[in-house]
Amino acid sequence: MKIHSTLAFIFIGLFFFSDLHAQSRRLERAERAYNAGEYYEAIDLYKNAYSAASDRELRSEIVFIIARCYMKVSDIRQTEGWFRRAVNLRYDDPEVYWYFGEALKMNEKYEEAIEQFKIYRELVPDDPRGETGIKSSELAMQWLENPMGYEISEVNFFNSRQSDYSPAFASEYYNLVYFTSAREGNGNNRHGVTGEYFANIYESRMDRQGRWSAPSPLDGINSEFDEGTPALNPDHTVMYFTSCMATRRRNNGCRIYQATRSGNSWGRPEVIDLAPDSLVAAHPAITPDELTLYFVSDMPGNIGEKDIWKVTRSSRNDSWGAPLNLGPDINTTGNEVFPYVHPDGTLYFSSDGHPGMGGLDIFMATRSEDGGWIVQNMGYPINSPADDFGIVFERDAERGYFSSNRGRMNVDNIYSFYLPPLVFNVDGKVTDVDTENVLSGSTVKMVGSDGTILEMNTGDNGLFRFMLRQNVDYVFLASKEGYLTNKASLTTRGHDRSKDFTIAIEIQSHDKPIELPNIFYDFASWDLRPESLVALDRLVEILNDNPAVTIELASHTDSRGGAAFNMELSQKRAQSVVDYLIENGIASGRLVATGYGKSRPRVIDERFAEDYPFLPSGTLLTEEFIESLPAEQQREAAHQINRRTEFEVLSTDYE
Repeated sequence: MKIHSTLAFIFIGLFFFSDLHAQSRRLERAERAYNAGEYYEAIDLYKNAYSAASDRELRSEIVFIIARCYMKVSDIRQTEGWFRRAVNLRYDDPEVYWYFGEALKMNEKYEEAIEQFKIYRELVPDDPRGETGIKSSELAMQWLENPMGYEISEVNFFNSRQSDYSPAFASEYYNLVYFTSAREGNGNNRHGVTGEYFANIYESRMDRQGRWSAPSPLDGINSEFDEGTPALNPDHTVMYFTSCMATRRRNNGCRIYQATRSGNSWGRPEVIDLAPDSLVAAHPAITPDELTLYFVSDMPGNIGEKDIWKVTRSSRNDSWGAPLNLGPDINTTGNEVFPYVHPDGTLYFSSDGHPGMGGLDIFMATRSEDGGWIVQNMGYPINSPADDFGIVFERDAERGYFSSNRGRMNVDNIYSFYLPPLVFNVDGKVTDVDTENVLSGSTVKMVGSDGTILEMNTGDNGLFRFMLRQNVDYVFLASKEGYLTNKASLTTRGHDRSKDFTIAIEIQSHDKPIELPNIFYDFASWDLRPESLVALDRLVEILNDNPAVTIELASHTDSRGGAAFNMELSQKRAQSVVDYLIENGIASGRLVATGYGKSRPRVIDERFAEDYPFLPSGTLLTEEFIESLPAEQQREAAHQINRRTEFEVLSTDYE
């Protein structure tokens, strides 16, 4: 029995160590596949290792790596599920919360993503990615609620069942498009990173009827390996593209090649040495002057995983200089890829490090005054929670193509975009400032900062409508016989969506004196108090809008005090107003100052009667009436109403 027990122990031990050894080999194979970028194969190998693992810590680590693999191949649904499992297994690296937040963001679950980013921020307060994730999620929800005006459509005549991406215009008429495709027919080998066939550059041409031809491989450029991301110079005679000499078991890096058009065909591609063979130099973008070449690399000096670099030259015949990283304005700790230079010089690129909606977002970058970069997210619907990249524009229109894996799991497609011209209109009405009634037969003149001057009559309904232009400031002047001209203004600057504006212009009849509100003096003084200047500046504006008008400035006191004193005081107060108007550019010949003292008590109109119920409409505020009021507060209010500054139109023919 003892011998049998010993043998049994030996056999169990051999089996245990054999199992450990087998598990170790599975993990080693999985790790080799992962490090080589063979993520599809790594997923299967890690799943096998997971099934055989019994240790909780090891299982949680394997689950985390499987989630990373799914993220690498852009399988968004699986990515979220496996990171959720890693969190539930209490994987001990705080990064799991950041990755889980990113996965939730890519699945448009922004509120839940914010919760995970907050956990990560609390655990790793020094890492800005937590705060960036929160900000990105909040902005994404705003962008979804306020989409840009772009019209987006999937381009079915370019796309296949496999990935199609990175379009480029190959003709000045935009009727020839090159793009990258991993469609069936590119050989029998599949890429270990993407799980698809090796990519080639394809072309499609539009005929005179506007129909696109079936895409076909570009002759003289493609090989048995990966070719893609074409970029052409402005006259479409030189093409830059990426070629990656990768096999199932070896990755020799990616390099940028240049080919020159010879007649209707491309010459032999020549490599541009930008990085060591084992590193990445990919995604070329050439500037309109052909003196700067942007590209993506993981070479030493990177800020993040993949950065955008540039090389420059003094002329088109010179060699390219040393690579220069674009710096932290553009590059982040994440990935910056797929640069493109608009014909106007604006740099576009995709990033998962700048605040975005999820995955790769497309950004535009312009130069600031200090030589840096101003980076702006293009918003929804150009961007989505999925990967969006590889944009290209027509020269003179907000129209072109871009790539995205929205809508189809793990597959990139080409989409068209178009920003319709913005349409702005203004609808308005002209009303009487006192009665609020619409005034028919008014004249409205529109003056634009672009030199536009239009005029129309409001007709019987008192309404007007004008069409407006983009990025213009407008002033609308409303006039009518017997009324003072008034104006309203608006601007279409800064509006990136079509809009109908509404304005109302109130004009005032000058058939009776018009009170200037909020004109204040110190007791027994004619010096204007500072708070009076707002009302006086408004009067300056009125007189400038009505240059043919002459007015009398009238000042009135209350009934207290001697008549002579009040008359002198009111005259000086009226003159102080006139002096202020003259100082501010109003011709003295248009102004008459008159002090009336207490000789013209106010007649209560309906407006004052509503505000002061103890003062019936039509009442003349004489000293005798005021003294008859029962309450001191009422008497003081009546005196205040009598103290006023008014102006009355004397003529409308001043030259």
